Amino acid sequence: MIFRAKIVVTMDGLPIENGAVITSGERTAAVGRFPELRKEYAHEEIVDLGERALLPGLINAHCHLDYTCLRGRIPRQRSFTDWIRVINAEKAKLSPENYIAAINEGFAEAKRFGTTTIANLTAFPELVARLDPPIRTWWFAELFDVRDPTRARHIIELAVEQLRSQEHWGLAPHAPFTASGDLYRHSAEIASLLTTHLAESRDEMSMFRDGAGELYNFLKELGRDMADCGQQTPLEQFIHSSRGIEGNRTYLLVHLNELRETDLDLLKSAVATASIVHCPRSHDYFGHSPFEFRKLRELGLNVCLGTDSLASNLDLSLFAEMRTFEKEFPDVSPQEIVQMVTSNSARALRQENALGKIRAGFLADFVAIPFAKSASIFEEIVAFDQKVNWMMLGGRIWPN
Repeated sequence: MIFRAKIVVTMDGLPIENGAVITSGERTAAVGRFPELRKEYAHEEIVDLGERALLPGLINAHCHLDYTCLRGRIPRQRSFTDWIRVINAEKAKLSPENYIAAINEGFAEAKRFGTTTIANLTAFPELVARLDPPIRTWWFAELFDVRDPTRARHIIELAVEQLRSQEHWGLAPHAPFTASGDLYRHSAEIASLLTTHLAESRDEMSMFRDGAGELYNFLKELGRDMADCGQQTPLEQFIHSSRGIEGNRTYLLVHLNELRETDLDLLKSAVATASIVHCPRSHDYFGHSPFEFRKLRELGLNVCLGTDSLASNLDLSLFAEMRTFEKEFPDVSPQEIVQMVTSNSARALRQENALGKIRAGFLADFVAIPFAKSASIFEEIVAFDQKVNWMMLGGRIWPN
């Protein structure tokens, strides 16, 4: 089948005006200008998408669909630690059925906004077997052992047992303040793809570097062993206690809002094994320190975008994340911003040879949006603020 569009944004070279894509099964067979492909594939049925831009399906590199039901229920708090207290209280009210409904609602919303692949963290991997995601999903079991580090390996074994039937899965030790070094080390022994929250807040920096502050006091009251606090930054703690970014495993490091120059030196060794995930609107919600995008880019690190959860965001639109990022970094080109939700995120999930671009042999995951040609195509993509009403996933057209 031939899909013709006013412009095809391949993320694999220059956009193609009056372009077309040929699909075969679940994959792209060819991409080029419509007149040439129509001659070469004269027997193929033509679907004309009209005055639209066809682009790769968007990839959300960090999300918690568990908390879709918490939209608007947690107002901005005085501190990150206060937010933890409030979300823990809200979660205590939820049942497994609430979580299943929330995840399904989140999938539907992400899809309406043009997301075809999502990296989703769930604290309830036992529920995954009851779900049928409508988009490509990398399931990451979110792991905590703050109250009982001696159970680290058992916690991991349970999560793996619940996820091993999934096509794509990984492990997500939550953060250095809630996951022990053993939990990180054992996770890396079992899974080659991992994600973790890291250096997210000022409270976390105070806890690890200064051995003080609200988060320090809160976790000490819970019974956490605080012997690892007072000497290192969160990133240093992660690397030294868990051997975090070495070997053949791949990490998605989420947030990295609180970094010191020594941290940037450590990250130089992570270029080949780690990607950084920034969540612009969640970042604004918490009022975190400025995200050091330029310094991370100078190091050569792969930076992509995610939505985080609706406990700290308004919706699951990656277009909105791109617009927020553009306001924060107006000197970054719209094309580079679009890469953060397509090819960069594909690389983070080790799918750079299958997703994130429109290229022969890649999976046929596309979205189409109106193109008025009032600005450059990448400017129009970033500015797009509606629902996506045409999507293809694995060669199948999905109604929205």
